[in-house]
Amino acid sequence: MLSLALRHQPGAIGIKLDSNGWTDVESLIMRMNAKGFKLDFETLYYVVDNNNKKRFAFNNDKTKIRASQGHSVNVDLGYTPQVPPPVLYHGTGVQFLDAILKDGLLKMNRHHVHLSADVATAQNVGQRKGKPVILIVGASEMYQQGFEFFISENNVWLTERVPAEYIRLQEVKN
Repeated sequence: MLSLALRHQPGAIGIKLDSNGWTDVESLIMRMNAKGFKLDFETLYYVVDNNNKKRFAFNNDKTKIRASQGHSVNVDLGYTPQVPPPVLYHGTGVQFLDAILKDGLLKMNRHHVHLSADVATAQNVGQRKGKPVILIVGASEMYQQGFEFFISENNVWLTERVPAEYIRLQEVKN
C-alpha cells in the first residue's frame, strides 16, 4: 500500500505529493490508519530502513517521505545527470524479449527505464516476471550519444529509454 500511495495513486489514501514526490509523514500515517492500515512512525521507519530495495526515503529531519523512483505520477525527483558505468543490466521476463529487441526498453507508464549495476539485481527483477532474461545495456555508448542517466537514492540507474541497438543478451544461469 505504501508503494501505491507514494508512487502511483496518492489519492487512494487521500494524500498529496509535492512536485518532488514528498508528502508529510504525519499525514501519511494518519491517512493510512484511516484506511485501515495500522501504521505508526516506528513501523514506517522500520519499513524505510529495512526495505531490501530501499524504495522509500525520509528527508533529513524525517518529517517527509517519498518513493525513491518508479513513479507513475508526475514528480521531479531532482536527480542530476550522472556518467554511467560502461554497462548496466535490465532483468525482465522472456515473454517480453521480442518486443524489447524490436523497440528497445521503454519507460511505459513510469518516468524512466530502471537499470542495475549488477547482474544479480537484474536477475531478481527478471524473476518477478516469470522466466528471467538479463539484458546488457551499452550505457557508456548511450551516454556518448547524448543519452542522460540518473541514479536514484537506492542506486537504481534511470534513463528515458534504451534503443534496441544498445541491448544485447546475457545468458541466465538458473
